[in-house]
Amino acid sequence: MAVSLSDVFHRLLDAFGPQHWWPGETRFEVIVGAVLTQNTAWTNVEKAIDNLRDANILNIEAMSELTLEELAELIRPAGYFRVKAKRLANLLMFINEEYGGSLDDVFSVGLSTLREQLLGVNGIGPETADSILLYAGQKQTFVVDAYTARFVKRHEWIDEEADYYAIKDYFESQLEPDVQLFNEYHALIVQLCKRFCKPKPKCEQCPLCDMLPEGSELLNLD
Repeated sequence: MAVSLSDVFHRLLDAFGPQHWWPGETRFEVIVGAVLTQNTAWTNVEKAIDNLRDANILNIEAMSELTLEELAELIRPAGYFRVKAKRLANLLMFINEEYGGSLDDVFSVGLSTLREQLLGVNGIGPETADSILLYAGQKQTFVVDAYTARFVKRHEWIDEEADYYAIKDYFESQLEPDVQLFNEYHALIVQLCKRFCKPKPKCEQCPLCDMLPEGSELLNLD
């Protein structure tokens, strides 16, 4: 890599400004959003969140009292609503049974222990767990999503076969372990990939294009 991840971060921050992510009013809303955003656009998640807020059940106690059918209907706009209702129910059960419904108690646990526990909840994978830990729990863990993988692989900064944990380690090993940095960096990568680093990239307008190594060719990931 010809430039540092720190250089890339500052270039992205200059180009897009602070992203103010994750857009949630409470820690619980962030947790719910992390589950609902699986395999769907954030605009759909917002509609589901609005339904939950309008029904006045965007809290652990009220949502825990819903049937799966009731919850699924409310989150229908997020897609895969029956599957996601079950995943939310599993997560609620974990919070209630292990921590008495207290998010303060949940996030008082150390990062590695809590991460392992979250991954033990059916339907919670690495990306969702890290999103909950970083954005709701303010813990020092980098979130890797499809945008992040596209970004580093296209620029040939990491092997094309690199998995979630290899990409996560790539960032965490080169950046200061700082919650706000991890938060902002991931959000900026998402913004970059939505606007320029698409499956068919718009390299001419990309704020990073002049930072590529001489002779580098970007991968078309269409």
